[in-house]
Amino acid sequence: MYGKGLRTLSIATAVTLTAAFALGFFYAPMDADQGVMQKIFYVHVPMAIVALLGFVAGGIFAIQHLRSGDRRHDMRSYVAIHMSLILGVGVLVTGSIWAKAAWGHWWLWDEPALVSFLIVFLLYACYQPLRFAIEDPERQARYASVFAVVAGAFVPLNFMAVRMAEEKTHPRVLQDSSNLPGSVWLVFFVALLGMGLLYMTLWRFEMAAKNTRGQIRKLRRRLGADVVATRSAAPR
Repeated sequence: MYGKGLRTLSIATAVTLTAAFALGFFYAPMDADQGVMQKIFYVHVPMAIVALLGFVAGGIFAIQHLRSGDRRHDMRSYVAIHMSLILGVGVLVTGSIWAKAAWGHWWLWDEPALVSFLIVFLLYACYQPLRFAIEDPERQARYASVFAVVAGAFVPLNFMAVRMAEEKTHPRVLQDSSNLPGSVWLVFFVALLGMGLLYMTLWRFEMAAKNTRGQIRKLRRRLGADVVATRSAAPR
């Protein structure tokens, strides 16, 4: 189910990301202050948005699991959070590179936007240790879903708190459309689309892999049961 259409999705992702990077380097205007280093904006910001939305999606899948008890929703929640954690590492790395180039420091602890994303990332970094510390599969899925729901609700609350905070060093470039020319907005939305497609592609690939492994385990158990039954029925 998850592998259907993956080739088309992968091609669309590669084409969109290539177009976004090409537009970012050759079409978007050069920043007067930061120069070429400002181009990391087209990677860092879309990646951060998609990562946060992925965390929220993990919480939505977790709600569906708690309501229905269907373990498939739990697996979807797990993979969604896993993919967002991977993107989260990229957000922190690209953010640090951009901060060093723009401000001369790899990190600023008094900047709400930076620290808030780090808090969200560290919160979700506890998800997998908590999940796999529980051996019983049913309890593991249930506790992980509760965690995902609570943490998923924290993400938009944290975002609103940062927006309401006193403006510090971190730019609020998306808060006012007049800050950006139309060419920058065009490249940004293409990059955001490409990052969203990348997330969906990676999510589908991991779900397909886990689904395949699950089917193989079922076939092995069934084959083992058939072998035992055959041996038991054989004359001695």
